[in-house]
Amino acid sequence: MSAGAAPAAAPANRAPEAAPRGLVVAAFICIYTVWGSTYLAIRYAVATLPPFLMAGARFLFAGGLMLGWARLRGAPAPTRREWKSTIIIGALLLLGGNGGVVWAETRVTSSLAALLVATVPLWMALGDWLRPRGVRPTARTALGLALGFGGVVVLIGPRNLVGGGDVSLAGVIAIMLGCMAWAGGSLYARSAELPRSPVLATGMEMLAGGVLMTLLGLVRSEHVGLTAAAFTPRALAALGYLVVAGSLLGFTSYVWLLRVSTPARVGTYAYVNPVIAVLLGTLIAGETLNPRAALAAVIIVSAVVVIVSAKKEVKVG
Repeated sequence: MSAGAAPAAAPANRAPEAAPRGLVVAAFICIYTVWGSTYLAIRYAVATLPPFLMAGARFLFAGGLMLGWARLRGAPAPTRREWKSTIIIGALLLLGGNGGVVWAETRVTSSLAALLVATVPLWMALGDWLRPRGVRPTARTALGLALGFGGVVVLIGPRNLVGGGDVSLAGVIAIMLGCMAWAGGSLYARSAELPRSPVLATGMEMLAGGVLMTLLGLVRSEHVGLTAAAFTPRALAALGYLVVAGSLLGFTSYVWLLRVSTPARVGTYAYVNPVIAVLLGTLIAGETLNPRAALAAVIIVSAVVVIVSAKKEVKVG
């Protein structure tokens, strides 16, 4: 899960295309740093802007641009079944997944949010196992699951689990539910009927998620009392960064890398992003990372490395 974009289902396995090494390196740096920095951008945006209306505007704008660009490039008009699939995916990935993050970041730091979001590969492995005719985890994957969820317990801390700690338990629960929703949407996207163009599919997902987020924001009366004072230069800059860099530039780099590199290498963003997010939160926003959180970060990132690298070692059960 990335706070930067909503990747469509990965294309079918095929040999990577030839590409200049410099461009490949630049694209990897982009998805590492840009998507890793979106957590801090979200924190700055929701400091004054209502979370769901802010996120809704972001994805409506980015999704509209992607869909329009794909259609101008010759992508066929989506069918009714493709719209149904993308609405479901947009609801799970964006309303549930990203929505949980933006709401939680009104209560927790961007560093904590990024570390919790890093557990998405764990939830995907667990969901892939529990679904009908699922994939039974190998011993290595099971070790990664145990290690990762153990890291979450360390990160939250025993005092927060029983109340009275220094971390918002509501924020943690929102992100965990968001991770589950993102994992569910990602698993659903594997077999859903989607447009062949990943840009078109993701544009549709973003539009659907943007509409749902906006509706939720209106239901929550986020527009009531919203004044021009909320649109500070920093909040607007953060929102613009999320649209242009997080959604458009990051996604373009991601899709291109899927064509010129291997899925395993591209998937490394899952454990690089939280490291970048923690560094930026500490250096720029002054977020503190106590020894317990630092230990948890090492445990969680290690678990994600184990899970991602063990994906090919599966057994059908």
